[in-house]
Formats: sequence, structure tokens, C-alpha cells
Amino acid sequence: MARDGYLPTGNKRLARPRRQPYLKGMSSSLSETQAHQAPSIPFDNSYARLPPQFLADQAPTPVAAPRLIKFNEALARELGLDVDALERNGAAIFSGNELLPGSQPIAMAYAGHQFGNFVPQLGDGRAILLGEVKDRNGRRRDIQLKGSGPTPFSRRGDGRAALGPVLREYVVSEAMHALGIPTTRALAAVTTGEPVYREEVLPGAIFTRVAASHIRVGTFQFFAARGDTDSLRTLADHVIARHYPEIRDRTNPYLALLEAVAERQAALIARWLHIGFIHGVMNTDNMTVSGETIDFGPCAFMDAYDPATVFSSIDRNGRYAYANQPAIGQWNLARLGETLIPLIDPSVDTAIDLANTIIKAYGERFQAYWLSGMRAKIGLANEEDGDLDLIQSLLATMQEQSADFTLAFRRLATLAADEDVTDFAATFQDPQSIAPWLQRWRERLGRDPRTAAARGQAMRKVNPAFIPRNHRIEQAIQAAVEDDDFSLFEALLKVLAKPYENQPAFAPYAEPPLPAERVLQTFCGT
Repeated sequence: MARDGYLPTGNKRLARPRRQPYLKGMSSSLSETQAHQAPSIPFDNSYARLPPQFLADQAPTPVAAPRLIKFNEALARELGLDVDALERNGAAIFSGNELLPGSQPIAMAYAGHQFGNFVPQLGDGRAILLGEVKDRNGRRRDIQLKGSGPTPFSRRGDGRAALGPVLREYVVSEAMHALGIPTTRALAAVTTGEPVYREEVLPGAIFTRVAASHIRVGTFQFFAARGDTDSLRTLADHVIARHYPEIRDRTNPYLALLEAVAERQAALIARWLHIGFIHGVMNTDNMTVSGETIDFGPCAFMDAYDPATVFSSIDRNGRYAYANQPAIGQWNLARLGETLIPLIDPSVDTAIDLANTIIKAYGERFQAYWLSGMRAKIGLANEEDGDLDLIQSLLATMQEQSADFTLAFRRLATLAADEDVTDFAATFQDPQSIAPWLQRWRERLGRDPRTAAARGQAMRKVNPAFIPRNHRIEQAIQAAVEDDDFSLFEALLKVLAKPYENQPAFAPYAEPPLPAERVLQTFCGT
């Protein structure tokens, strides 16, 4: 593996800035009654206990007039939090104006390849990890504020977030969860009462994100770039203990770690493709080692199927196009493999050979996950050699005929239990173009063991009726930003909470955009 991008700069350690003086004043200003009413979150902050070079102590910067606009009660209960108390104090807590006992706010250090170019120091430039909790199932979860002010990693940025990107991340992350895709979650959103200055003046907001962890490929790259093998080992041991305890006693746990991450990424990216999701910025600092989808900046969902689809305004060369995502996942894993070389084996050549075996196997892992999911999408319960060709033939026709990705598969699920082809064929510009494929498909279904009713039911469980369509998200954002109207945002959350159900009352949300409604570009929120 090539060791491109490494900038050995010695064992540099980040200075840990002193906590902001307002914290002491805020905590002492609480009356006895307020302190009694304040919610208690059982923080247990394992990452904050790592050595100083991993992080910087950083409190959120207070905001002028926080207002709680959304609180995820169901997720709060899952985390074992005091829902009533958080609702009462939500504006102050989720804006960072009030820190709860046990919170240890930090900004995490990491590096990363951004569009293929290595940056040796990135880090949380506008995010602050408040702490970790163990949820009702015993899983450790991070609670992080995003848009909570500058940190030592802000690189001259203001550390703030605008309302639009906060609403986008809330909608898409919760939709991904409802679709069954591993993802970070949305706990809350607040407006700050302060403007943020981008290309125009926008209302400010802060997003509260929950994740299995915020450790990225770029976190490993941060220490590899400095030749800090001791910190790499500490980080790898922490990740194994937190995410992959089953490999702790393996003969070579660090090689097993690379394999475990590869397995989860192959499964994750295959599932992205199954629902037409385009991440938009698959930099190594946006790839978690836990296998969760993270950072919903210029992400989008395809309407008409085209494997070359790109929405991200900053992806000018299509590096992260829909069909490129599996290969980028492998490229990112190779960068992780590079960082683990000194841990895998004392012999560099041996370590590279072992790591490359796993990197190469990723392609087979991905293909197996993708093909299995696509078989389910077209209603196949058993396997035959010609299935891949059947699937590719359907996708080719969809591309030629500009068929809507989500609508075509959902209508195919209906067709599986119904002889009327009208609705499905109407998804294609020339309805007759799909007839030869339908004949092949029906012949293949004749060798499938299930009844038509059972097949249709199974297909509806993997082919959503509703996705976060780009034009619907933009409509919700526009109403909130321009008119302080969150009704479209709330409606979108409601329909997307049950993406596999028909929901006749929300039927228009299943439709693709009209030509005038099409969203051609999505933008990063920084």
C-alpha cells in the first residue's frame, strides 16, 4: 500500500486550552431550586480519559436567545434520559448554555483525506462532545453539539451552524434510522437567536447528535502522520474495547480490527446503494470505524436512476458519485490499513501483505451484500447464477428511461402480488421498454418458492415508499428559514418515520419532484 499523504512531524501533542471562565459562573449561578430541577445525565466519558493529544478541553460558546425547536423524546428514552426535565431545560442544555454535572466537553483531534488530499490536522471545528452515556441496552453512545462555537480546530471558522443544515441533518439522520441504515441520530435542534454569516446572513442553530462514537479513519491518520505508534495502539485498543470486544483476544487483534471495520463498511455502503443514497463527501474524516453513517452535509437521495449522479456542490469531479461510493469505501479502508501497519506485524512487508488481503476482500464482501439486497428488492428468495444479469438489466433500463429509483422498486413490489403492470410501466418514459425485462422476471419468479402475496409483502419491507426527497427537504428548510414555519419540517419527520408503510394521507410525499422542483445541487453546512 502506498503511504501517500503522511507528514511525519514528530510526537507533537495538542495543548489543552483552559476551560472558559464563564463555566464556573454559570454553575454557581444556579439556584438551589434550579439545581434540583436540572436533569441528570449519567455521563461516563471514556474518550475524555484518553491522553491529552487525543483532544482539547473546550466548552461551548453561549448563545443569546436559544429556542428548542425539536426534541427527540423516543431517542432520549432509549438513552435512559429524563425526558421531562430535558424538555423543561432543553433550550439551555442543547445550546450549550448550561452544562450538566458529569459533562466533560471536548473537541476531538483527527486528520483526513479531503477529496483525496491529505490534511494532517482537522479535528472538531464546530462540534463539541458533551460526554458519553450507556443506553438502556448497555451500549455506549456519544452526545455531541454541532454548531456550538469555535474550538482549537476551527481554522479561523466561527464554529457555528446555520438553521438549514441543522434541519437537513435532523431529517436525513432520522430517516436513515427509520430505513434501517446504521446512522448517527438526532436528539435535538435549537435556534440560537444569533445570525451566522455565510454567503448571506442566516439564522443560527445547533444540532445535538448521538453516535456510537465519533472516531473516524481520520482519527487514526492523525497519529500515523506524526509517527506516534503509542497513541495509535491506545486508540486501536479503545476502539476494540468499545466497538469490537469480540476480537480482543484474537492472535492479531489489530488485523482483526481492520477486517471488522471492512465488514461493516461493505454492509453499510451496500445499503446506501439499495435506497439511492449519495453521501456526497466520503472523506476519511467522514468515515466512522463503528460503521455508522455520519455527517449529512451535501448528501442527497437520487430521483431518476443514474449511477453517475452527483449533488454535492463541492464534488466537482464526481469523486463521490452514487456508483463510486463502494470503491471510495475501499480506498478509505486502505488509508486505515496504512495507519495500522506498525501494529499488525513487526515486519512492514508482512503487515502490508496481511492488510492488503483484507482490503482486496472488501470488494467481494461488498458485492455479496449488494447482490443479496438487490435480490430482495426484486423479490427473489433463492439464488441463481443469472440473478446479477437480471438486476443489471433492470437498472440499465431504468437509466435509459429515467425511471425514478424509489418509485420503480416500490411499484415493482406492488406488481409482485398483482398482474396489472400499468403503474410500474408508467415509471418509465416508454412504458413498453420494460416489457422484455418483465417477461424474464416473471419466468425467474416461477422458480421462487414463495407465494405472490408473501413475496409482495417481503418486497415492501425493503423498498421504501418514502425517502427524504431533496425538494421536500428544501421546501421545509425554506419555510423555516424565511417564515419561522416548521410545519413542513414536522410533516416530513412524521412521514419519514414510517418509510415502508403506504400512508395514503402523505401520498404526495412519495412522488418525485416536478421539473421546476428538482434540486440539482446540495451544499456543505460549514
